[in-house]
Amino acid sequence: MTYLIHFHLLAAIAWIGGSIFMFVLGITLTDKEKQKEVYPHVGPIFGYFELVSLLILLVSGVIMIQTDGLLHLLLSDDTSKVAELLKMKLWLVLSLVIATIVHFFIAYRTNNRPRTNLENFISRGSSLFIFFVNLFVLHYAIMIRTILA
Repeated sequence: MTYLIHFHLLAAIAWIGGSIFMFVLGITLTDKEKQKEVYPHVGPIFGYFELVSLLILLVSGVIMIQTDGLLHLLLSDDTSKVAELLKMKLWLVLSLVIATIVHFFIAYRTNNRPRTNLENFISRGSSLFIFFVNLFVLHYAIMIRTILA
């Protein structure tokens, strides 16, 4: 099952890289008219690409937890460094999944119409949250992999 880490890494690169790309696009594309031209075209393509990446991450992550013998750490009161890091990473991943669902729901619902101020706030906030939490998940993943190597 060692090939799973490769799928997991490729999906992580796509997920985090896409998040960084959209973050940079959001910061640099300040012209509202250009945003209205770009986002309706890029958003859905990007969204489905990211959804596939997230599904690969979740499935490969669950399988690796089981095959690497880490499931017992999660289900026990183990206080080892790996257990602590893995639990923290999984809480962050759960928050990412929830934020992604919220973001996708708003994006899908408002793709062909203007957003309300609240929808805009939640959409941008969830996007920013996803971007920064991705960096923390990556940090925990590196720390876990370093210990397990």
